[in-house]
Amino acid sequence: MTIASPKQTDQNANFATPDQLRIGLYVFIDLPWFQHPFTLNSFRISTAHQIQQLKTLGLGRFRFDPERSSGLAEQSPPDTMAVTAAPAPAPADGAAPTPSQREVAMAEKNARIDRLIAQNKSIVNMEKSFAKASSVMRGLNKNLLSHPKETLEEMGGMVDQMVSVFLENPEVTLQVLSEKAGNEDVYYHGLNVSVLCLMLAKELRIKPEHARLLGTGALLHDIGLTEIPDRVLRKPSGDYTNAERELRALHVEYGVSLGKRLGLPPEVLAIIGQHHELADGTGYPKHVKLDQITPLARIVSLVNFYDNLCNPLEASHAMTPHEALSFMFAQRRAKFDATVLQVLVRSLGVYPPGSIVKLSNDAVAMVISVNPRKSLRPWVLLYDPLVPKEQAIMLDLEMETELNIQHAIRPALLHPMAYAYLCPRKRVTYFFDGKASQDKPKG
Repeated sequence: MTIASPKQTDQNANFATPDQLRIGLYVFIDLPWFQHPFTLNSFRISTAHQIQQLKTLGLGRFRFDPERSSGLAEQSPPDTMAVTAAPAPAPADGAAPTPSQREVAMAEKNARIDRLIAQNKSIVNMEKSFAKASSVMRGLNKNLLSHPKETLEEMGGMVDQMVSVFLENPEVTLQVLSEKAGNEDVYYHGLNVSVLCLMLAKELRIKPEHARLLGTGALLHDIGLTEIPDRVLRKPSGDYTNAERELRALHVEYGVSLGKRLGLPPEVLAIIGQHHELADGTGYPKHVKLDQITPLARIVSLVNFYDNLCNPLEASHAMTPHEALSFMFAQRRAKFDATVLQVLVRSLGVYPPGSIVKLSNDAVAMVISVNPRKSLRPWVLLYDPLVPKEQAIMLDLEMETELNIQHAIRPALLHPMAYAYLCPRKRVTYFFDGKASQDKPKG
C-alpha cells in the first residue's frame, strides 16, 4: 500500500458550487497558497465559518473528494454538479459574510507567511553555519597530524561557539538539513554526534567546561578510523572477513593512541576509548559495564549508536529517526544510561527531524525541526501537489493547533510523487539554529 497518491484529474473530479458546501466535505482550493486564508490547500470542512470564508474566495466551484469526506451519508453525498444538501448555516446575526472577515483571516495568513519566510532564512543561515563547521572537520581530518596545534585550536573555537549556543540560550532549534548538506564522509558523522551530544548536555545541565570536553570528544571519537585502510572502511560490514572486522574494531585503540600523541585531555581520551562500550557489557573493546563508563562517554556512546542506525554505510539498512529511537527505547534500553536515553527521546521528540508523518487531516509531511517547548508539535514540511516543490509549505504545529501528528510512516510507503517531493534523506544531518545567540545583546 502506498500513501499520498496524486489527486484526481480534472476529468474525473467531483465539484460543488459555493452554495453546495457543507460540513464534512473534503475540498480543494484551486488558488495559490498565499491567495487564500486557509492553512492548507485541501481540507475537510469542519465549521460553518470555514464555509463562509470559502464563499468569499470568489470561486465558482470547488473540487471535492467523496472518499475523504465524512458525515454525508445521511445527507445524500453531492453529485458531480448537483447537490441536494441544505445551504450552509448563516452567521448568528443573519448577516452575509463581510469583507472584513476575510481581511482578518488574510491577516492571520500573512502572519503565518511571515513566520515561514523567517524559518526559510533560518534554514539558509543554518546551512551556511553547517558548511563552515564541516570545513573545519575536513581540515581536522587532513591537518590534525601535520598541524595539530592549529587544527585543535580551530576545532576548539568551533566547540566553544556550539557550547555557547546550546548552554546560554533558552531555546535552540535543531534542524534536519537538506540532502546536499551532507555525504558519507566520516566528519559529518562526527559533527552530527557532537551537535546531538551538546543538545543533551544542555538538558542534562552539564557545566560548560565539561560540555566543551564532551563536544571535543564527540568530534574526535572516530579519529582512529584514519588509521584503517579505505578498502575496509568503504566495504559493507556484512561482507567483512573476521580479520577485517577485527581490524576495524581497532580504530578505538588507534584513536586513543593518536589522542595521547596530540596531548588530548584524559576526559576526551576516555570518550574516544569508550564510545563503543555499552551499559550491559556487550560493547567493545573492553566490554565494561555502565559504572565503568565515564559520564561523558555514556552520552557519546548513546548518540553514536543512534546516528549509526540512521546513517549506516549501507543506505538500504538505514532506519528512520523515529524507528531508530523506538528501537533503542523498546529493544536496546539496557545498553544505555537510562537517564541519557530518556533525555534523548524527550529532546528529539517522538518524531525526530527527518521522520515522515501522517497528520490528522490525512496529509503527509516530513518533520524538519524540533520544537524545544513542545516535542509533539514540531515544524513540518507538507506534501501538497498543488504547491510547487520549491515553494513547499512549512507548518509550525505549535501554531496550527487544529492539526496533530497521527503516526510515523516509512518512506517506502510513500507514493513516488510524494517521495520525490519530500525527498526523505538518505542521510540524516542535524544542525542547530544559532540565531538566538547571534541576536543576544553584547555586553
